[in-house]
Amino acid sequence: MDIQLDGVSWEELLGRDNWEGLLNPLNDSLRLLILRCGDLCQVTYDSFNNDENSKYAGSCRYGKESLFQKVMFPAADEYRVFAYLYAAARVSHIEAMFFSSRSRESWDRESNWIGYIAVTSDEVSAALGRREIYIPWRGTTRDYEWINVLGAKSEEASILLKPKSWDKKSANGDDDDDDKIPRVMRGWLSIYTTSDSRSEFSKYSARDQLQSKINKLLQKYKDENVSIITTGHSLGASLAILCAFDLAENGVEVPVSAIVFGSPQVGNKEFNERINEFPNLNVLHVRNKTDTIPLYPSGFLGYRDTGVKLEIDNQKSPFLKPNPSVGDRHNLQAMLHVIAGWNGGDGKFELKVKRSLALVNKSAEIIREEYRIPGSWWVEKNKGMVRDEDGEWVLAPPADEDQPVPEEFDD
Repeated sequence: MDIQLDGVSWEELLGRDNWEGLLNPLNDSLRLLILRCGDLCQVTYDSFNNDENSKYAGSCRYGKESLFQKVMFPAADEYRVFAYLYAAARVSHIEAMFFSSRSRESWDRESNWIGYIAVTSDEVSAALGRREIYIPWRGTTRDYEWINVLGAKSEEASILLKPKSWDKKSANGDDDDDDKIPRVMRGWLSIYTTSDSRSEFSKYSARDQLQSKINKLLQKYKDENVSIITTGHSLGASLAILCAFDLAENGVEVPVSAIVFGSPQVGNKEFNERINEFPNLNVLHVRNKTDTIPLYPSGFLGYRDTGVKLEIDNQKSPFLKPNPSVGDRHNLQAMLHVIAGWNGGDGKFELKVKRSLALVNKSAEIIREEYRIPGSWWVEKNKGMVRDEDGEWVLAPPADEDQPVPEEFDD
């Protein structure tokens, strides 16, 4: 699925002009880019080990070298995984969101795999004349209990802001200046900025891991035309927006775009105003018209929507069941299916690119029954069980190439 630049520039696809003229009708090049981002997000779901019976619960099932091949990513040969990202999992108010093994031999009780950094291969970059860096963040697989776990409390975003641009109080100590401070939801910020010295995987926060790896990539490709796209679905979308802002705020000058799906609200009006100050930073939010998750936490609590909105309507597709559940309305693959056939709110649904209908039922049962596609069909063979030499059925350990390995950093 090559992303052909059909009459538009790469910079326009990244939102240089706020996607003006590209959303209605949906430009086919942008359609392909959105689908590519969605497929990169799906990789995090398809490869995450959420079986708490496994001693590797909370890790990625596959190593960096074979990740794309083993999840059957449609452009596996075009990208290389540069780094894995981990979040500290044992923080009081977010611990219930993450997975930890019930085994006494757990790979790591303090960390969860939260995303990765991928780069276009040398061959593809040479052909395109640009180097694309993608940062997909994993959403939660615990349905929506994270809404109750995280709560809606906001926190000053001072940890993300450049010192010179941060004035917490005015010179006369006027508390009214607090109203001008960028604030973000505490839960998102905790996941992004918390470290745990007990773990080799999260001894640095996800933020510090990301900044270190991105700095290396920018130095390595300093003579190339580089762009960065952060992406995610649901909770992962919130992290993608936070991370894109953080990169632009702290000196990354190449184009940075967040292309996200079904994102809850991230910050207040001042946070969004600050995002708009950076000409190289743009946010495109793809959301289903009837999905309620993007309304959380709520404008009544001071939160605001972020970025340019591409609102689609899953009910336009004749392939999807009527009366979907809350989860079905928020499902990533259902949204990608609709994007593939979206012709605007007034247009008729008609697939513009080839995309398997079966993908919609990968982790749900959303397709109409007459198409006879089983629900939630993406599972490990025998749920990872194998028969050992003694004839006992046991959970198989990962192959050597798939064992979790801490990332290396320059201390």
